[in-house]
Amino acid sequence: MTGSHEMESIMLDSMEDEFPVSVETLGKLVDVPKGFDTYAELGGLNGLATKLKTNTKTGLPLEKSSTEDNRVIKYSKNILPDPPHQPLWSIVLDALSDHILILLIVAAVVSIVLGSISYTSDHPETGWIDGVAILVAVILVVGITSLNDFKNQARFRELNDKSNDKEVKGIRGGEQCQISIFDVKVGDIISLDTGDILCADGVFIDGHALKCDESSITGESDPIKKGQPQENMDPFLISGSMVIEGFGTMLVTAVGVNSFNGKTMMGLRVESEDTPLQVKLSVLASRIGYFGMIAAVLMLLIAIPKYFIQRKVHHIEITREDAQPIVQLVISAITIVVVAVPEGLPLAVTMALAYGMMKMFKENNLVRNLASCETMGSATTICSDKTGTLTQNVMTVTSGAICGTFLTVDGIAQKMPKHIQTILTDGMAINSNAYEGVSSKGKLEFIGSKTECALLNFGKIFGCDYNEVRKRLEVVELYPFSSARKRMSVLVKHDQQLRLFTKGASEIILAQCSSYIDEMGNIRPISEAKTYFEEQINNFASDALRTIGLAYRDFQYGECDFKEPPENHLIFIGIVGIKDPLRPEVPDAVQVCKSAGIVVRMVTGDNLITAQNIARNCGILTEGGLCMEGPKFRELSQSEMDAILPRLQVLARSSPTDKQLLVGRLKDLGEVVAVTGDGTNDGPALKLANVGFSMGISGTEVAIAASDVVLLDDNFASIVRAVLWGRNIYDAICKFLQFQLTVNVVAVTIAFIGTLTSDVIEDDSSSTSGSSSSTSSSVDKGEQPRQGSPLTAVQLLWVNLIMDTLAALALATEPPTPELLNRPPNGKNAPLITRSMWKNIIGQAALQLAVLFTILYQGHNIFDHFTPSHFTITKNGIHHYTLVFNCFVFLQLFNEINARVLGNRTNPFKNFFNNPIFIAVMIFTLGVQIIFVTFGGQATSTDSLYIIEWICCVVVGAISLPVGLLLRKIPISEPVVKNEIPVHSEAIYTPPSPNPSSSNLLSGASGSSTNNNNNTKHSPISKDYPTSGESTPPINDEVSPLVNRKASVGASVNSQDINTPIPSSSNLVNLNKPTHVGRGWQIVRQTHKKLVVINALKEFSQQKRETDLVDIVRGTNRSSLHLPSLPSNN
Repeated sequence: MTGSHEMESIMLDSMEDEFPVSVETLGKLVDVPKGFDTYAELGGLNGLATKLKTNTKTGLPLEKSSTEDNRVIKYSKNILPDPPHQPLWSIVLDALSDHILILLIVAAVVSIVLGSISYTSDHPETGWIDGVAILVAVILVVGITSLNDFKNQARFRELNDKSNDKEVKGIRGGEQCQISIFDVKVGDIISLDTGDILCADGVFIDGHALKCDESSITGESDPIKKGQPQENMDPFLISGSMVIEGFGTMLVTAVGVNSFNGKTMMGLRVESEDTPLQVKLSVLASRIGYFGMIAAVLMLLIAIPKYFIQRKVHHIEITREDAQPIVQLVISAITIVVVAVPEGLPLAVTMALAYGMMKMFKENNLVRNLASCETMGSATTICSDKTGTLTQNVMTVTSGAICGTFLTVDGIAQKMPKHIQTILTDGMAINSNAYEGVSSKGKLEFIGSKTECALLNFGKIFGCDYNEVRKRLEVVELYPFSSARKRMSVLVKHDQQLRLFTKGASEIILAQCSSYIDEMGNIRPISEAKTYFEEQINNFASDALRTIGLAYRDFQYGECDFKEPPENHLIFIGIVGIKDPLRPEVPDAVQVCKSAGIVVRMVTGDNLITAQNIARNCGILTEGGLCMEGPKFRELSQSEMDAILPRLQVLARSSPTDKQLLVGRLKDLGEVVAVTGDGTNDGPALKLANVGFSMGISGTEVAIAASDVVLLDDNFASIVRAVLWGRNIYDAICKFLQFQLTVNVVAVTIAFIGTLTSDVIEDDSSSTSGSSSSTSSSVDKGEQPRQGSPLTAVQLLWVNLIMDTLAALALATEPPTPELLNRPPNGKNAPLITRSMWKNIIGQAALQLAVLFTILYQGHNIFDHFTPSHFTITKNGIHHYTLVFNCFVFLQLFNEINARVLGNRTNPFKNFFNNPIFIAVMIFTLGVQIIFVTFGGQATSTDSLYIIEWICCVVVGAISLPVGLLLRKIPISEPVVKNEIPVHSEAIYTPPSPNPSSSNLLSGASGSSTNNNNNTKHSPISKDYPTSGESTPPINDEVSPLVNRKASVGASVNSQDINTPIPSSSNLVNLNKPTHVGRGWQIVRQTHKKLVVINALKEFSQQKRETDLVDIVRGTNRSSLHLPSLPSNN
């Protein structure tokens, strides 16, 4: 022992010598307040890198070594330990803690005691069997149910692990590479880009305009610019914070449980919540349980007095042996409650969700939020991105207008002047974050934005080496791309002066230019060619090409401070047209959505003409559909927006705020909205939607964190599969519910009435019931009529197992069929049990009760015709009750096949063999039933049946199939479920332009702009159509000090506004026009599934009061945000 302690001490000492900085010291760097003094003591960036055995340029080595092993041992891995999962024994204990089961177990123990003591039992050698059989049945039910729960828990944990794993860009061995976040180590060099959520703590190495949002950590609402302490900037990067602007690199200082976010997450772990459907079904289960409880109490209140009264009437002495029948009555009553409580309902939801999630993952849908599985089935509209979702995101420059128009890139290098080639390739190489590396598929290719990758590939045509350009040109300032600016610029040193390279949306770049380069490479005024370039933009857009504008400008040192991008008076290099082919499966998928009653809308940043052509090719834009640009859309009032939304199919040149406004307004009108997004600023829209889909390939971490489902292949067809699975999960629950309620009603009714109508009074000397024939049969078989329920506790527990666990397993794993998409979506307020389901439940229950009561009261006479002549069935004997029990089980088995279809569908055997689990459950149930009846004997209170009796039982059970067909053919109309208008508006409005532009407000499917014409016909809105006055309450002026009392967002609509025409004129007058909102309302972060809206009113000061500000953020689950009013000067 001493030797091992010495060895361990030596290892720790050597590790301390190798890595002298402790975990605690590194943690102090990002603690609040941040450790500037500690950082200086460690020697700053270079000193820290030396102590951590790393290099700020080349990163950690690629080779494994003892040093790297010691690094992981000392500083840990970037993995949080798994949350404590509930062990199987704990799940079993939870199941056994059910009060009803405890009562049943206690009653079974009492039965064992009373039955095995000669003082209270006539047959102590066999009297204990009933109680033991009940205990065995309880153990089987609890065991199988608990095992299912345990497996489902493991499935969910496996999916969570997959959803957490992602790759980050880093540098190892001097090469850029992609690293799994689980493999990030202290000392790693990680590349940061806009939208990244930091996976570890670190310190800033270098970068440009890098800003992080640390509001959730430090409480500082303003973004914090990162840099070196020498420049009076914050160098500390905190895990869990988000990069909202710029890019750079960082040195990792803490990972896993030692990082700031790791410590926070370890303290915030909570159990997962039930989904809305699980909650709804739990309430339903408890209500059905009350029904069983009432039946059980009534049975005891009637049966026990009746038992003693009958014995008194027949002059039978009441002795200590009467305790046993009373205990059996109590056990029967408790068992009725156990059967009546449909604990299989929540279990069926869990199993359906677990099965659906696993299958969806295999079909490229990674579910992050369980409730989204249910919600997707009710989706009424999908707002889809274009790039990568509708298209393949395989971008290639195919044409352009640089020094003249070229329709193909072949030979372009020979036609273009050399000095223009240099300007072009320098701009494409330096004004880009993409790089060449090994992808996750093991191929050497460009990694980064697909647009930038396309430009770098285009540069190869001119023999450009992007690495050589980046080494040659020194970056002075970088102005990152943002969805608001729709462009990106970089300022570099160039020949004793500065040069700005800019790229972005072609029409926006063109508007910033005062000159252009002609075919000979000369610089000329833009006025000579502006019309030409605008025509080229439209021509390329008509061919469904994405157009990118390129420009540059030279500056002298000191010409301006360059803090803001000097993007004016630029020289227009030209336009490139980038082709992104449509995914071949998208048109069919869009058509399927239409058949399913789902409206598909395309929301894109492309210009109107490009968007129209792509939407038309997809089948999204149809005759009569409207196209609109984002800036015009956000200028509309609520009334005008409501007028055009039913026909709006394409929103072009849209910003994330426009998308958020669209989603919010659609939700206000009662729609169930699914949204796709990939960018950082898409986070609020993804979170606001009923179901948010993020892109697994091109999506930022913020978008993924805000979403409910991750599309692993960025494919629109995968959304359709998600809709299909959502509907299938909902239908699986309805199928199980239809089956479960039928069994509940029948089992409780048979046990209740059968017990109350049992007239058997036993005496030691004689039997007072039965005919002479039944008496003789008693002698032949040694069988006596049985007191109590025709279905014993053990039999009812077996039925409970069939209808709860096994039926849930069989019906919850039904695979989806294409027919699910041939009907409109279920409304989110649609009743769980429809009229057609009630029709089937009541019809099947009536059939089963009629059949079983016939067998109960006349079965001994009916089945006598099918048994050998020497055998006679005793009424209310074990053989008789076995026939009742066997017919009951077969009725449930065949009704389980009926339950496979809902509504008026005819064939329950369609795709029967596509679900092996269903077949396995049926075979297992049949096999156990045969063993149960044939070999159960006294333990199961059954008697072996003849073959002819088995055939009769099967025939009786099969009656439910044709009856089920007849029930489904009875026409019944379902009520129309109207969309529920929310009490509070979810729309977030942005400031409208004071002077609305007159061009391209709305475009129809033909693609032409709507002209201002007095003869234009207007389409009035129906008075029944929900308007802003119906969906949004007026804002309380007294509560919100920032509301202009003259007008406010969400104010009630006047009566004359009801018939608002669809806006079709450039001279649009905004009714209910939102009050001007001060600049600075910015949604700047979205992380950890919480929407944080930050009011950053930059120009709000004591010297300048803005009196027309309005409280614009109001949601159902969050209070409004206000700035305090400034004190009056009076």
